[in-house]
Amino acid sequence: MFSLPALAGLFFTLVPTVTVATGLSASSSTQQPLAVPASKSSRSALGVGVMLDQEGRLWLAKVANQHLLVSRSEDDGKHFSEPVTVTLAPENIANDGENRPKIQVVSDGTVLVTWTQLLTEKYAGNIKFSRSTDLGRTFSEPVILNDDGRMTSHRFDSLAIDGKGRVVVAWLDARDRDTARGKNEEFKGVSLYSSQSFDNGAHFEPNRQIHQHTCECCRTALTWTSEGPVVLLRNIFSANTRDFAVVNLDKTEEGARRVTHDEWQIDACPHNGGSLATDSKGQLHLTWFTNGTAGSGQFYKRISGNLESKPMALGDIDAQPNHAAVVAHGETILLTWREFDGNVYSAKMMFSNNGGETWSEPWRLMLSAGANDYPLPLISNDKALVVWNTDNEGLRILPVERVINRSGS
Repeated sequence: MFSLPALAGLFFTLVPTVTVATGLSASSSTQQPLAVPASKSSRSALGVGVMLDQEGRLWLAKVANQHLLVSRSEDDGKHFSEPVTVTLAPENIANDGENRPKIQVVSDGTVLVTWTQLLTEKYAGNIKFSRSTDLGRTFSEPVILNDDGRMTSHRFDSLAIDGKGRVVVAWLDARDRDTARGKNEEFKGVSLYSSQSFDNGAHFEPNRQIHQHTCECCRTALTWTSEGPVVLLRNIFSANTRDFAVVNLDKTEEGARRVTHDEWQIDACPHNGGSLATDSKGQLHLTWFTNGTAGSGQFYKRISGNLESKPMALGDIDAQPNHAAVVAHGETILLTWREFDGNVYSAKMMFSNNGGETWSEPWRLMLSAGANDYPLPLISNDKALVVWNTDNEGLRILPVERVINRSGS
């Protein structure tokens, strides 16, 4: 099912000034990635949430001075609107790469945001939600989605919409573990819970337990398929094997389907989750990190029904490829990840124009010597961007759609 011939003429070597090819060959013109200068005084967090809406607007959710702020750009990040404060009262908001704010925008202009509010007890948190019905000009008072009322771990939320009014939020939840421990019973890991809305977030249904015994601190990932919302999570198999599984939230009776077999046996949490996307043919595309006995490194695979491709290793193993993300539009698939050569970090990218059957060579897009977030790929009807938030260079936004030869999807 899977072949990996390189797409001819698509590899180039980054020059020292940190440029990226905008054409389809190494001899094409180059451009500097757009950088929004970092403000040292604002104490902005590096972990940001970003998305492209159907009109091609770039949306940004970031944390600064214990507030969640939302803004948008009409010109691929050259200028942003004045940030709107979602959380009027200051709170401790998770903002690292594994647990960043999430944002989605519906075609009618409804803006949805979720985040994890960190509480005073270690690892404790709440899943918070707010929405705007006026294209981000004002936001509703935030609400807590987890309905158990416990001071315990509710973290690593993910957000997905069907664009027709349905909203699903999934997260890792320790309520079942706490209940078991109260009875002196063993409980490995935590559980996956979700809540959903059928009116673009105006009201949410009671929480549902989806799956038990998941890894407790790896990000979840949600994507919408023709068969409903599907979540990717790091699961605990047998004693302590922490490989990945997918669960269809509309078909929970089918249980979790194991989709990686790396046999990573570790009695700890890797704090390194996966990413998931769906293409126009209904294929699932996933990327993940593992250090198992049967596989070690950053990998990608695609799933079509009961067929699964062989895992494809990403990046230079000596440069620690890690924290990859995947997005899809039509049959165009975009992968990004981060590497570190011992001196500087680099944002890397690969893409496919045929649903993951063949891939370009890896492209090195940007460099940073300071603290940085993970590179985030975005794709919509008419554009593709890579967003990388760095401490030294600020928020960097790189248009890459001109390297993607779309297939009319």
